Amino acid sequence: MLNLPMQGFVGRAGHAVVLLLALGRCAVAQQPPADIKRVAAVVTEYRTNAHADVIVSRLLQTQTLDGKGRRPGLKLASLFTDQVPANDISRALSREFQFPIFENVADALTLKTGQLAVDGVLLVAEHGRYPVSKTGQIEYPKRRLFEQVVRVFRDSRRVAPVFIDKHLADNWQDAEWVYNTARELHVPLMAGSSLPVLWRDPPVDVRRNDRLKQITAVSYGPLDAYGFHALEMVQCLAERRAGGETGVLAVQCLVNQAVWTAGDEGVYDRELLDAALRRIPPVTRADLPAQAREPVLWVIDYTDGLRANLLTLNGAVSQWAVAWRSADDAVASTRFATQEKRPFMHFAGLVEGIDQMMHSGHPTWPVERTLLTSGVLDALLQSKLQGGRRLDTPWLRVAYQSEWNWKQPPPPPAD
Repeated sequence: MLNLPMQGFVGRAGHAVVLLLALGRCAVAQQPPADIKRVAAVVTEYRTNAHADVIVSRLLQTQTLDGKGRRPGLKLASLFTDQVPANDISRALSREFQFPIFENVADALTLKTGQLAVDGVLLVAEHGRYPVSKTGQIEYPKRRLFEQVVRVFRDSRRVAPVFIDKHLADNWQDAEWVYNTARELHVPLMAGSSLPVLWRDPPVDVRRNDRLKQITAVSYGPLDAYGFHALEMVQCLAERRAGGETGVLAVQCLVNQAVWTAGDEGVYDRELLDAALRRIPPVTRADLPAQAREPVLWVIDYTDGLRANLLTLNGAVSQWAVAWRSADDAVASTRFATQEKRPFMHFAGLVEGIDQMMHSGHPTWPVERTLLTSGVLDALLQSKLQGGRRLDTPWLRVAYQSEWNWKQPPPPPAD
């Protein structure tokens, strides 16, 4: 836990949010790497293979979810579940692994002592029965749950690192509030998808300080959940370019025939689309009009002139791939690969990053990445709702520098 002053920066919509690392204010007492950190998990629901399971259960059942793998340097001290479905597994795990489940967030963080009693917080709000917004996003209670976490921090006058799974919130206003509140209280905050830490085939990355011209990616699945994954895939590459991240100027969402027309008109680089598709054969660009059901194109224009295009091609592809072109016209591409069966080892890389952050007190990768992707997703779905109108996004001028470097994970265990 960190004993920190309750003061700091609060940004405003429409202005650049710049990454200012106040390392002195966020420092944690130096402890050996083997020191075990006690964390509270605040989740929406806990059932087999839900995100709560594939993240939090790694603290109980090792990284391989069978008790035979490497054990993170984190101990589950307590749990709060916002919903308890019929197929809940948390109560059985509580009996087996002897951790308490509390009826509210405050008790989970204080262990009923009246003061913050854990070293970190995992906020995993990705599954459960919640309303759907007019743009099609599930309204997970991330702000509500984070507000309850923050109330404990304020009352205790101490804070602890917090990891939020996937987006910061389903809308820009709440995402910005979460980010600014964490900065105000000097809460070490990290968030995001497992996509940036996936295996890559081939194992390539954007050269640091490369001058990128365009990125084109292919994705699949629902625009809310999987679209966010794809945006994080693109952003972990884009943030490495010369000058670092500068923010997003405008976005546009096109659907159906407008997707193919945009290719004819040069909105996206069809050579880059071909390069991405070659990473996930046998589909080719010629196959797409016949195979892709309700194709969607997301066009993202950054303030420094970079353009990113993301095509969701359900029916034609069921993998993630991306290609990029540098200023010298060199093209590179790769596939982002998951393990689509238990133990879902791509989540092991996510837990490794969380483990590092909980011990160091500093985010392993920048939360500004997820602040930006949360806002971009919201804006793109607003564009879709408005019939594909191009939206200027002055509030998304989120500028930051990322020192994080991807590394190829070890291969998953054999069957």
